[in-house]
Amino acid sequence: MKNEWPLWEIFIRGQHGMSHRHVGSLHAPDAEMAIKNARDVYTRRNEGVSIWVVEAKHIAATAPGDKGPLFEPSESKIYRHPTFFDIPEEVGHM
Repeated sequence: MKNEWPLWEIFIRGQHGMSHRHVGSLHAPDAEMAIKNARDVYTRRNEGVSIWVVEAKHIAATAPGDKGPLFEPSESKIYRHPTFFDIPEEVGHM
């Protein structure tokens, strides 16, 4: 598959959002072309203000079978969840 361009994962930040979200993938020869193609494919209705492209081979992910051993230790760290704090009335909705 030496003739195939690398796969790029595309992340777009919307006009009213604070974080980028994954919107899809595309093939391109380099990052610059991936950004241009992502703009044309994923922001046709002027919905994006920022584009990130990441070559797919550089993304590492956990396997679904690792869910238990990976995330169970966090259940014993209740201090990470502010559910037991008293929130003053003047603070309002958080």
